[in-house]
Amino acid sequence: MVGITSIRELVSQGLYREALYLYARLRSSGYRPNFFTFPSLLKACAKLLSSADARKLHTHVVKTGFLSQVYTGTALTDVYMKLYLLDDALKVFSEIPNRSLTSLNALIAGFAQFGSFRQALHVIRELQRRGLRPNSVTLASVLPACGSPQDGLMLHCFAIKMGSDMDIYVATAMVSMYSRCQEVDSALRVFVLMPYKKVVSYNALMSGLLRNGLPLMVIDLFKAMRERLVERPSSVTWLSLLSACSDLSALQFGRQIHSFLLKHELEFDVQLGSAFVDMYSKCGSPALAYKFFGTMSDKNITTWNSIISCMFLHSQGDIALNLFEQVESEGLEPDTATWNTMISGFARLGDGIEAFNFFNMMQLKGSVEPTLKTVTSILPACSALSDLKHGKEVHCYTMRRGYYDDNFLLTAIIDMYMKCGCHYKAQLIFDRVNRESKDVPMWNAMIDGYGRNGENELALAVFDQMQKERVKPNSATFLSIISACGGSGQLDKAQEMFRMMIGEHGLNSSTVHVSCMVDLLGRAGRLGEARELSRQISSPSASIFASLLGSCKIHSDIELGEEMTRRLFELDPGSATPYVILAAIYAQNGMWAEAERVRQIMKDKGLQKVSGCSWIAES
Repeated sequence: MVGITSIRELVSQGLYREALYLYARLRSSGYRPNFFTFPSLLKACAKLLSSADARKLHTHVVKTGFLSQVYTGTALTDVYMKLYLLDDALKVFSEIPNRSLTSLNALIAGFAQFGSFRQALHVIRELQRRGLRPNSVTLASVLPACGSPQDGLMLHCFAIKMGSDMDIYVATAMVSMYSRCQEVDSALRVFVLMPYKKVVSYNALMSGLLRNGLPLMVIDLFKAMRERLVERPSSVTWLSLLSACSDLSALQFGRQIHSFLLKHELEFDVQLGSAFVDMYSKCGSPALAYKFFGTMSDKNITTWNSIISCMFLHSQGDIALNLFEQVESEGLEPDTATWNTMISGFARLGDGIEAFNFFNMMQLKGSVEPTLKTVTSILPACSALSDLKHGKEVHCYTMRRGYYDDNFLLTAIIDMYMKCGCHYKAQLIFDRVNRESKDVPMWNAMIDGYGRNGENELALAVFDQMQKERVKPNSATFLSIISACGGSGQLDKAQEMFRMMIGEHGLNSSTVHVSCMVDLLGRAGRLGEARELSRQISSPSASIFASLLGSCKIHSDIELGEEMTRRLFELDPGSATPYVILAAIYAQNGMWAEAERVRQIMKDKGLQKVSGCSWIAES
């Protein structure tokens, strides 16, 4: 009896590996297991996610004759389900002679874990057919598998009929289910009607609110929880709160949480520590994120990834590189997320060469292989640098790995070839994709690509084909096609597309769309129409005024040019460009004194014209 007591105590304390070692020693000394031995050990296997140990114990269960014992058979079914070994679980379940409600609940929970709602429901019906009444555990187990509000509503009605709808575990599972199905109002109603609430109930609603983009309600709910519950918040509560702070950029509240945890001497585990780093980063305080990271005594690779990502988010590439170099010295191995962060980070900072260095280094190291996310992170660097050589290498890599069916990747490759001026390759890839598989972003990449390459007629042809195939365009589609119309001198066609976007497709015109139309009208000399269109926007951006100013230079419109210069100066006093253009407008109209006056203003303000530059890699 001492052996099983010790094993159960070790498992209850979370010392799972030690419990298995103790069992091995006891077994070698002739220890005979009893009814409680294997369920505890199998629970340890589930916690360790060790299928090898579970299978080994399975053989011992068979040899000792405990497979026919319901408690052990149920525990074995449960561990196989938790290890995603469905066939093994079903085989064990079929061999349990007198299945209890607990056995059936284990099977239902397993199906729910696999997302197999219909199979779980079938077991419930089987349970009723045998005269067994489903309990709250049954319902709480199957609710996570609901994939639609209709399925959830059916189970909700079933729970009411059984009188289990107010059970805290069933109600909490329903809150999670409705939130997952984007039925926030239903989740709130269930929560409000719960007669008793625990921290786990509040946590379920907080997670649901976050999932549905309602972070402010999370903070309000936490304040209500603090007023109504004696029970202390759990680590899940703090994680939800920190995520809400990140979404809201609520730095002050995030710091209050930090101070509260320090004041009450609550433990910062690795997950919570990583969440604080992420919160400080997303709230615009990389210095606080770095400082907090330095105070953490226990860090895993996820924590390092968080701080490296933080540095890239705030354009601190050198610090990110330094942190990456420290990872291995800390005895940790960079994982896929680490490499992806380095590659995408440098790509976003415009350092494509360094991004490629890390892509190659990742392959040379060989500890982890580039994933689909890695490839889609590196391709924008090729596009930005018009680096066809490296773009082709990445494309070949994707072909070797068999990434043929991912639309996001195919769109990125099409975009890369278009931006590298190799539109015939882009067209080749596009033509190979099945008509049904082509989504709107892929069509947009083709239209935008042809427009960028000056092949405006081809861009219009792709748009016409898109309409024939009844693919509904979005705002990005119209921006590309309006630009293409302008590039081919078809101003009337561009205006027709602009009206089609608003009238036929019900899409709102953004500042970018208006800016594009203003530019086209201005270049065509229709400055009055362009100015009138710009007034339709309550707060026009600098790009609209800059576009109009450029058109004023083309058509020597002094009055409008002066107005646009004033507006641009209000938005960006440090920019020399408006003054340079205004001086050029004066000069081309023979107003040399005015041109010289503008240049003197630039000199007095210390403004200098920025020299342009460009580069392109050889293919």
